[in-house]
Amino acid sequence: MLNLFARSHVSRITTPIGRWLVARGVSPDAVTVAGTVGTAAAAVWFIPRGQLFLGALLVTVFVLFDMIDGAMARARGFSTPFGAVLDSVCDRIADGVLFAAIAWWCLSSGQDALGVAALICLVAGQVISYIKARAEGAGLTADGGLVERPERLIASLVGVGFEGLGIPFSLATGLWLLAVASVWTVGQRIAAVHRSAREVAEAETR
Repeated sequence: MLNLFARSHVSRITTPIGRWLVARGVSPDAVTVAGTVGTAAAAVWFIPRGQLFLGALLVTVFVLFDMIDGAMARARGFSTPFGAVLDSVCDRIADGVLFAAIAWWCLSSGQDALGVAALICLVAGQVISYIKARAEGAGLTADGGLVERPERLIASLVGVGFEGLGIPFSLATGLWLLAVASVWTVGQRIAAVHRSAREVAEAETR
Protein backbone atom coordinates (compact mmCIF):
# COMPACT_ATOMS: atom_id res chain seq x y z
CA MET A 1 0.00 0.00 0.00
CA LEU A 2 2.74 2.44 0.93
CA ASN A 3 4.45 1.87 -2.41
CA LEU A 4 1.54 3.52 -4.22
CA PHE A 5 2.06 6.80 -2.37
CA ALA A 6 5.72 7.01 -1.41
CA ARG A 7 7.79 5.30 -4.10
CA SER A 8 7.78 8.25 -6.50
CA HIS A 9 8.94 10.63 -3.76
CA VAL A 10 11.62 8.27 -2.44
CA SER A 11 12.94 7.70 -5.97
CA ARG A 12 13.85 11.37 -6.21
CA ILE A 13 16.51 10.65 -3.59
CA THR A 14 17.53 7.11 -4.50
CA THR A 15 17.80 7.62 -8.28
CA PRO A 16 20.72 10.11 -8.16
CA ILE A 17 22.50 7.96 -5.57
CA GLY A 18 22.00 4.87 -7.72
CA ARG A 19 23.40 6.60 -10.79
CA TRP A 20 26.39 7.86 -8.81
CA LEU A 21 27.22 4.36 -7.54
CA VAL A 22 26.79 2.72 -10.95
CA ALA A 23 29.09 5.32 -12.51
CA ARG A 24 31.76 4.21 -10.05
CA GLY A 25 31.41 0.54 -10.86
CA VAL A 26 29.53 -0.54 -7.75
CA SER A 27 27.33 -3.61 -8.22
CA PRO A 28 23.66 -3.54 -7.11
CA ASP A 29 24.18 -7.02 -5.65
CA ALA A 30 26.98 -5.71 -3.45
CA VAL A 31 24.72 -2.94 -2.16
CA THR A 32 21.97 -5.51 -1.47
CA VAL A 33 24.29 -7.68 0.59
CA ALA A 34 25.83 -4.70 2.39
CA GLY A 35 22.40 -3.41 3.36
CA THR A 36 21.33 -6.81 4.68
CA VAL A 37 24.51 -7.33 6.69
CA GLY A 38 24.24 -3.82 8.12
CA THR A 39 20.57 -4.27 9.01
CA ALA A 40 21.19 -7.59 10.71
CA ALA A 41 24.26 -6.37 12.59
CA ALA A 42 22.56 -3.18 13.83
CA ALA A 43 19.41 -5.03 14.88
CA VAL A 44 21.21 -7.81 16.76
CA TRP A 45 23.82 -5.57 18.37
CA PHE A 46 21.73 -2.63 19.56
CA ILE A 47 18.10 -3.69 20.04
CA PRO A 48 18.61 -6.63 22.44
CA ARG A 49 20.94 -4.43 24.52
CA GLY A 50 18.15 -1.91 25.01
CA GLN A 51 19.65 0.77 22.73
CA LEU A 52 16.36 0.99 20.92
CA PHE A 53 16.46 4.43 19.34
CA LEU A 54 19.99 4.02 18.00
CA GLY A 55 19.17 0.54 16.75
CA ALA A 56 16.03 1.74 14.97
CA LEU A 57 17.91 4.65 13.42
CA LEU A 58 20.75 2.50 12.07
CA VAL A 59 18.43 -0.22 10.80
CA THR A 60 16.44 2.44 8.94
CA VAL A 61 19.61 3.69 7.26
CA PHE A 62 20.59 0.21 6.09
CA VAL A 63 17.06 -0.66 5.00
CA LEU A 64 17.28 2.25 2.56
CA PHE A 65 19.98 0.27 0.73
CA ASP A 66 17.13 -1.94 -0.48
CA MET A 67 15.75 1.03 -2.39
CA ILE A 68 19.14 2.11 -3.67
CA ASP A 69 19.96 -1.25 -5.27
CA GLY A 70 16.74 -1.03 -7.29
CA ALA A 71 17.65 2.47 -8.40
CA MET A 72 21.07 1.18 -9.42
CA ALA A 73 19.53 -1.56 -11.55
CA ARG A 74 17.34 1.00 -13.29
CA ALA A 75 20.28 3.33 -13.81
CA ARG A 76 22.29 0.46 -15.29
CA GLY A 77 19.40 -0.30 -17.63
CA PHE A 78 18.91 -3.94 -16.74
CA SER A 79 18.47 -6.34 -13.85
CA THR A 80 19.41 -10.00 -13.55
CA PRO A 81 17.38 -13.03 -12.39
CA PHE A 82 20.07 -13.71 -9.79
CA GLY A 83 19.83 -10.15 -8.51
CA ALA A 84 16.06 -10.45 -8.14
CA VAL A 85 16.37 -13.69 -6.17
CA LEU A 86 19.20 -12.29 -4.05
CA ASP A 87 17.14 -9.20 -3.24
CA SER A 88 14.17 -11.29 -2.13
CA VAL A 89 16.33 -13.59 0.00
CA CYS A 90 18.09 -10.66 1.64
CA ASP A 91 14.74 -9.00 2.39
CA ARG A 92 13.59 -12.12 4.22
CA ILE A 93 16.82 -12.31 6.19
CA ALA A 94 16.71 -8.65 7.19
CA ASP A 95 13.05 -8.81 8.23
CA GLY A 96 13.52 -12.02 10.19
CA VAL A 97 16.55 -10.75 12.06
CA LEU A 98 14.85 -7.45 12.90
CA PHE A 99 11.77 -9.04 14.45
CA ALA A 100 13.89 -11.71 16.14
CA ALA A 101 15.96 -8.93 17.76
CA ILE A 102 12.80 -7.15 18.89
CA ALA A 103 11.43 -10.39 20.35
CA TRP A 104 14.78 -10.99 22.06
CA TRP A 105 14.62 -7.60 23.80
CA CYS A 106 10.98 -8.08 24.79
CA LEU A 107 11.55 -11.52 26.29
CA SER A 108 14.81 -10.60 28.02
CA SER A 109 13.14 -7.55 29.61
CA GLY A 110 10.27 -9.64 30.97
CA GLN A 111 7.66 -8.53 28.44
CA ASP A 112 6.62 -12.01 27.38
CA ALA A 113 3.29 -11.01 25.80
CA LEU A 114 5.02 -8.36 23.69
CA GLY A 115 7.60 -10.95 22.68
CA VAL A 116 4.77 -13.13 21.41
CA ALA A 117 3.50 -10.20 19.32
CA ALA A 118 6.97 -9.78 17.81
CA LEU A 119 7.14 -13.47 16.97
CA ILE A 120 3.70 -13.33 15.35
CA CYS A 121 4.95 -10.43 13.21
CA LEU A 122 8.07 -12.39 12.31
CA VAL A 123 6.24 -15.53 11.22
CA ALA A 124 3.35 -13.75 9.50
CA GLY A 125 5.73 -11.47 7.60
CA GLN A 126 7.64 -14.43 6.23
CA VAL A 127 4.41 -16.21 5.28
CA ILE A 128 3.03 -13.12 3.50
CA SER A 129 6.09 -13.03 1.25
CA TYR A 130 6.11 -16.81 0.77
CA ILE A 131 2.49 -16.90 -0.36
CA LYS A 132 3.21 -14.40 -3.12
CA ALA A 133 6.38 -16.19 -4.25
CA ARG A 134 4.72 -19.61 -4.21
CA ALA A 135 1.66 -18.31 -6.05
CA GLU A 136 3.75 -16.69 -8.76
CA GLY A 137 5.69 -19.95 -9.15
CA ALA A 138 2.38 -21.72 -9.76
CA GLY A 139 1.29 -19.12 -12.32
CA LEU A 140 -1.16 -17.42 -9.95
CA THR A 141 -1.28 -13.97 -8.35
CA ALA A 142 -1.35 -12.90 -4.70
CA ASP A 143 -0.60 -9.18 -4.70
CA GLY A 144 -1.66 -6.53 -2.24
CA GLY A 145 -2.93 -6.85 1.28
CA LEU A 146 -3.31 -4.61 4.29
CA VAL A 147 0.38 -4.55 5.25
CA GLU A 148 3.29 -5.24 2.94
CA ARG A 149 6.99 -4.97 3.70
CA PRO A 150 7.23 -1.16 3.86
CA GLU A 151 4.34 -0.95 6.32
CA ARG A 152 5.83 -3.71 8.48
CA LEU A 153 9.18 -1.96 8.62
CA ILE A 154 7.72 1.46 9.37
CA ALA A 155 5.42 0.19 12.12
CA SER A 156 8.16 -1.81 13.83
CA LEU A 157 10.95 0.75 13.54
CA VAL A 158 8.77 3.68 14.61
CA GLY A 159 7.59 1.67 17.59
CA VAL A 160 11.12 0.67 18.57
CA GLY A 161 12.46 4.19 18.09
CA PHE A 162 9.71 5.87 20.10
CA GLU A 163 10.09 3.26 22.85
CA GLY A 164 13.77 4.13 22.96
CA LEU A 165 12.85 7.79 23.41
CA GLY A 166 10.74 6.88 26.43
CA ILE A 167 7.29 7.21 24.86
CA PRO A 168 5.15 4.66 26.76
CA PHE A 169 3.24 1.90 24.97
CA SER A 170 4.61 2.92 21.57
CA LEU A 171 6.21 -0.45 20.84
CA ALA A 172 3.32 -2.43 22.33
CA THR A 173 0.78 -0.50 20.27
CA GLY A 174 2.80 -0.81 17.08
CA LEU A 175 3.57 -4.51 17.46
CA TRP A 176 0.09 -5.66 18.39
CA LEU A 177 -1.53 -3.65 15.62
CA LEU A 178 1.05 -5.00 13.19
CA ALA A 179 0.54 -8.56 14.43
CA VAL A 180 -3.21 -8.38 13.84
CA ALA A 181 -2.78 -6.64 10.47
CA SER A 182 -0.15 -9.18 9.37
CA VAL A 183 -2.35 -12.16 10.18
CA TRP A 184 -5.19 -10.43 8.32
CA THR A 185 -2.90 -9.94 5.32
CA VAL A 186 -2.04 -13.63 5.31
CA GLY A 187 -5.75 -14.34 4.98
CA GLN A 188 -6.10 -11.71 2.25
CA ARG A 189 -3.32 -13.26 0.19
CA ILE A 190 -4.66 -16.80 0.59
CA ALA A 191 -8.04 -15.51 -0.58
CA ALA A 192 -6.35 -13.78 -3.52
CA VAL A 193 -4.64 -17.03 -4.52
CA HIS A 194 -7.95 -18.86 -4.29
CA ARG A 195 -9.62 -16.32 -6.58
CA SER A 196 -6.72 -16.46 -9.00
CA ALA A 197 -6.79 -20.27 -9.11
CA ARG A 198 -10.54 -20.22 -9.74
CA GLU A 199 -10.14 -17.70 -12.57
CA VAL A 200 -7.42 -19.83 -14.18
CA ALA A 201 -9.58 -22.95 -13.91
CA GLU A 202 -12.59 -21.17 -15.44
CA ALA A 203 -10.44 -19.84 -18.29
CA GLU A 204 -9.16 -23.34 -19.05
CA THR A 205 -12.68 -24.74 -19.30
CA ARG A 206 -13.85 -22.14 -21.82
